[in-house]
This record gives sequence, structure tokens and C-alpha cells, in this order.
Amino acid sequence: MEKLLEGFPVVIEIPVAWGEMDSLQHVNNIVYFRYFESARMAYFNQIDFWSYMDDTGIGPILASTQCKFKIPLSYPDMVSVGARIANVEDDRFLMKYVVISHQHRRIAAEGEGIIVSYDYREKKKSPLPGEIKARIEALESSRRNQ
Repeated sequence: MEKLLEGFPVVIEIPVAWGEMDSLQHVNNIVYFRYFESARMAYFNQIDFWSYMDDTGIGPILASTQCKFKIPLSYPDMVSVGARIANVEDDRFLMKYVVISHQHRRIAAEGEGIIVSYDYREKKKSPLPGEIKARIEALESSRRNQ
């Protein structure tokens, strides 16, 4: 499974809960977006985006997201969810996700999201701060150098 998570500097593990399954006895599609969200928050914790936001009012806001479902998940299982940033622009970045089933040892889903830099005090989009770009680059390059 390590090979499937190569290039993802942030990886979290989440147990599949019985209540996440729908009437068709597989994990409901909306749950994958919760998995992505949890990995995204873990990534932001790693780069300490929250303290920067507390100090400046500038933080992340999700602009769009998508998911490609590969295989169905069901209870019981455990998933590893990886997050990485694939592209950084002046005011946004593209985050990629992967969900790996421990039971099947395969990719269950892949996704991505566009996260925009947002000034919560001024209520408008803002340039992505250089300090945050540097933190992203440091985290991404630390994984490449392992």
C-alpha cells in the first residue's frame, strides 16, 4: 500500500463505519468527500494554516471538489487517505486525494479540490500568502526527498 501513497505527504487512517453504508450496502458517495475533508484539514494542520489565519484573517476556502470512484467500500474496512498539493497559483491551489482500502489493498477513490485563498475579514478572495506557499513547498519537497 505504501506504493499507492507515494507522493502524498499527508496520510491519515480512518475506519469505515457501519453507519456510512447506504441501502445498497456500500459506503455512500458523500462519505468520500468527508474523507477528503479530513485529509485536507490534516494537511492544513501540518502547514499550520490555522494560526496564520488567526493572525491575518487569510485562510483557505473550498471552491470546487470532485471524486472518481474506483471500487465500493463497505464495513468493516480501514482506509488510508492521502493528500498532496499538485499545483499552486497566485490565489489558489489544487489538492489531490487518494483513498486506499486496507481490505482490498487497492485505490477505492481519487479526488481533487480547488482551494482558494480567502480574506475572511474583508470577505473576498486574496493572493495566496508567500509564507503559506513556502510551507506548502517545504511539506511537498519533504515527501519527495524521502
